[in-house]
Amino acid sequence: MVMATKYFTGQVPFREVYINAIVRDAEGQKMSKSKGNTLDPLDLIDGIALEPLVAKSTKSLLIPQVREKVEKRVRKDYPDGIPAIGTDALRFTFAALASYSRTINFDIKRAEGYKAFCNKLWNAARFVLMNLPEGEIAAPAGAPVTEAERWILTRLRLTLGEVEQHFTSYRFDHLAQALYEFTWNELCDWFLELAKPALNGEDAVAAASTRHTLLVVLESVLRALHPVIPFITEEIWQELPVRSSLSAKSRPASMPDSSKEQLILECAYPRPDDYDADESATAEIEWFKNVLSGIRRIRSEMNISPAKTIPLLLADGDAGDRARVAKFAAQISFLARTETPQWIEAGADEPAAAAAVVGTLRVMIPLAGLIDLGAEKTRLAKEISRIEVEIKKCEGKLGNANFVANAPAEVVIQERQRITDWNTTLTALREQSQKLQG
Repeated sequence: MVMATKYFTGQVPFREVYINAIVRDAEGQKMSKSKGNTLDPLDLIDGIALEPLVAKSTKSLLIPQVREKVEKRVRKDYPDGIPAIGTDALRFTFAALASYSRTINFDIKRAEGYKAFCNKLWNAARFVLMNLPEGEIAAPAGAPVTEAERWILTRLRLTLGEVEQHFTSYRFDHLAQALYEFTWNELCDWFLELAKPALNGEDAVAAASTRHTLLVVLESVLRALHPVIPFITEEIWQELPVRSSLSAKSRPASMPDSSKEQLILECAYPRPDDYDADESATAEIEWFKNVLSGIRRIRSEMNISPAKTIPLLLADGDAGDRARVAKFAAQISFLARTETPQWIEAGADEPAAAAAVVGTLRVMIPLAGLIDLGAEKTRLAKEISRIEVEIKKCEGKLGNANFVANAPAEVVIQERQRITDWNTTLTALREQSQKLQG
């Protein structure tokens, strides 16, 4: 290709070549029709019943004697055949597997997981569309009103910065992972939840601002994901009113205008500089997330029904924690299904309680009538062990001279801060464990 193009045009057609790894089966064996372990991509995309799959797998065997063995394996691995995974899920799977290794072990369970991701994106889009008003969607006069909005836009900016680096270095696995984590964890699991109090509240300005931000973030995510999953992103994008209802001043620089682009393929890729960072709002929301996660973790591990409204006690912490609790009290009660948070003053008797630790703040759910004391001791022991492992991971990274020398300065600073935070949490959990032992 290079020589022919150079001969006929006098130009070099490309200067970099990406060579993908060899795709092997889940056990690491090279795929071969003679072994009967090949998978037709169309069968993964459209699905195939068991009997046609068996016939396909045993059709071209060079050694007829292994037919029985191959048929037995196929029936064991795919008792119901192969369900339709879809083109986008399969594309995302191979992007997520595209590391610098020389081989890839293909596991259909990974593809099924990315099918769930595509469904998650579809449902997120439905949620956004259901909450959009008719007609033009006005932008807020200034910055987004709520801290949750400013947090998600900050996270979007950081994610797009990572994606740019991964495109440049051809680390499509890291690129896919960054987009997956932002879309699933931060957009779907957190921002859609954090948006509900504003959407359902009485503050019309906050509700309008939140709707605008939901639309902006979803549209940007669709453009960011389009090279990896082009079909579902195009399908959703065509349903968005963004191209006609967002005024020019409310549209980030790279966001499309309906008078110019009719397909998402024609749009500019989203850029980090399109979105403002707000470190203050990020710190507030990360604190809020940690509190909610702690409460939900206790509910899950203690088998407390998510629908049951439970008491919530707070102890220790600092002035910043008290200010944040006052600010987020209504949202905590709404999203965590708790009663109004109550403070236990220093020196006062504390009831036996399950605790989560956020910095120096202890978030407690009383054990009486809700939680088994022995089970809480076991849960605390597991949490302490988990945090000890996280500390060792951070120490391992910072003890690696190559990591410290080559990683971006902000990443190294982040790891050092994580060790500090983990140690603070570990101390508080050990103290809580000691109180229960007594």
